[in-house]
Amino acid sequence: MDARFDMLTNETAVKFAKRFANAGLVIHQSSLPRSTQELVSLRASQINGCGWCIDMHTKEAAAAGESAVRLHLVAAWRESTVFSEAEQAALALAEEGTRLADAHEGVSDETWAAVRKHYDDDQIAALVGMVALINAANRMAVIVHQRGGSYEPGMFAAALG
Repeated sequence: MDARFDMLTNETAVKFAKRFANAGLVIHQSSLPRSTQELVSLRASQINGCGWCIDMHTKEAAAAGESAVRLHLVAAWRESTVFSEAEQAALALAEEGTRLADAHEGVSDETWAAVRKHYDDDQIAALVGMVALINAANRMAVIVHQRGGSYEPGMFAAALG
């Protein structure tokens, strides 16, 4: 199935995408490790079934030096040994922040305590913003049926000029 709508060629969509990307730039430039940013984005995208974002974040992470083993194990991070305690806390936040409707409490106190243990306030702000942004991006891509498979590292940044 082809995409329903090309978000990178419509004038209004491109204006929105540039502003959206600028919000992401704040996170990208934060002290939150780049690998954590990509792992969080990948995990939320897996949960949301967003092929475009899974494709993008897998390839961007690999291009930045992330190992294939870690990328393959993100979906089963609780059952693996390759993620640090800090990364596990971030992945738990990504899951709970993505699955808000699945639990009456949203993000658990246990997860929040783990995040507080491993990240400073600026990094927490970046994590919360990252979870919110990737969930919005997933929804946009899924709504328009933007399919995964054709993404090349740097493509999104280049498209927004």
